[in-house]
Amino acid sequence: MIEAAKRMTMLVSDLLTYTRTANEFEPPKTAVDANLALETVLSILADAVREHDTVVTHGDLPSVRVLYVHLQQLFQNLVSNSLKYRNPEGPPRIHISAAQSGDKWVFSVADNGIGIDPRFAVHVFGIFKRLHTKQKYTGTGIGLAVCKKIVESYKGRIWVESELGKGSIFRFDLPA
Repeated sequence: MIEAAKRMTMLVSDLLTYTRTANEFEPPKTAVDANLALETVLSILADAVREHDTVVTHGDLPSVRVLYVHLQQLFQNLVSNSLKYRNPEGPPRIHISAAQSGDKWVFSVADNGIGIDPRFAVHVFGIFKRLHTKQKYTGTGIGLAVCKKIVESYKGRIWVESELGKGSIFRFDLPA
């Protein structure tokens, strides 16, 4: 009963985050440095990164006209998932990069984790959509739905390219 209560508390908290995410807002007039948002996330996740001997690398990231908190949420959810769904065969490796494509910046968060069956590449972005049991992997199944909601609020898109056992590359685009 205690575990069920903890899970319910986490679920309610995540639902509140989801409903508050990217509701009506005015896009910022100035750009924020994605490098700073990533540094903040890596400092928040520093214990988990160290605990799993994770190697996190990144290229030079651009400044984009999004709310800082939204960029931080995107990086935090995607890097956290890379840590959570790591391959037990070796230490996690995560690489974050960005490349301009027309009037968009395409960000990539690549890992060497367990991967996702391509049949479920769209499914994972749905609210409460889980591919694994809660006993095997904790969480509520809302993180990627939050990412999708954020990205879509900026008229962008998010997708995953993955192969089971070989890792995943989550990509999202934001206005340049």
